[in-house]
Amino acid sequence: MPRRTIWRRCERGGVWRMLLPGVVLLGNGEPTDEQRIEAALLHAHEGSVLTGVHALRRYGLCNLPVIEEVHVLVPAERAIASTGFVHIERTRRLPSPRIRAGVPTAPVFRAVIDAARRAADQDVAVAMAAEAVQRQFCPPWALAEELDRQHSAETRALRPSLEPILGGAHSVAEADAWKLWARSGLPEFQWNVKVLDAEGRFVAKPDGWCDEMGLAWEIDSRGCHSEGDHFRATLARNARYAAAGIVVLQTLPSRLRTEPDAVLAELVAAHSSAQRRPRPEVHLG
Repeated sequence: MPRRTIWRRCERGGVWRMLLPGVVLLGNGEPTDEQRIEAALLHAHEGSVLTGVHALRRYGLCNLPVIEEVHVLVPAERAIASTGFVHIERTRRLPSPRIRAGVPTAPVFRAVIDAARRAADQDVAVAMAAEAVQRQFCPPWALAEELDRQHSAETRALRPSLEPILGGAHSVAEADAWKLWARSGLPEFQWNVKVLDAEGRFVAKPDGWCDEMGLAWEIDSRGCHSEGDHFRATLARNARYAAAGIVVLQTLPSRLRTEPDAVLAELVAAHSSAQRRPRPEVHLG
């Protein structure tokens, strides 16, 4: 088809739309996310790999920001530039892609770090990494290794924010709790480990656990623990803690930021209370 015909059909009010240089949408409406992804990969040419937020969405992650930018990895020697809604990143570490709904997609651990580097704030980065780990899309060590491999100023700045997730935290609130514990000077806490009683029966999976004293720390939000089945499950969990002789501190997530010093004092007091009692006969599962 002659170029002039294409340009005429892509003019304002025309029946087609120019999405990217050399990439035309055969329609004049707003492109869908899928059409933007397809256009970005056509612009980047064969061998390119989708990464970042749009890659994570293809794996089924939900706790993601809404963005238009499509992040694409290309071989380092390829002379192609970012344009429009496409962010082109040249790399000597092009990952072996997984095919997700027909699209070559970076592995989850790579997509998480690539997305986190470009996140609007630290909470967004932590939330994406936390969901990937909590839902077992990738283990914490894979994120840690990817951080180490990238060797950039962005990833060095990102590591302190992700350190709680690498240590076992599963949410932004748990990451806040991890940071408070790190300030406390208390013995080691473990995160999201299974606690069993002397007979091997399940007691709970506390957000934070001090095995030395048998102290549990639960970050309980009103929304997740105050109504219906969630409320009943929380009461049953607390009853199991009591039956096992475990001291448990419950903290609202919002207080970790609005009242950090008060929460820290409560944590130290709970530890002192646990320290004065014989350690309960419980162990990790």
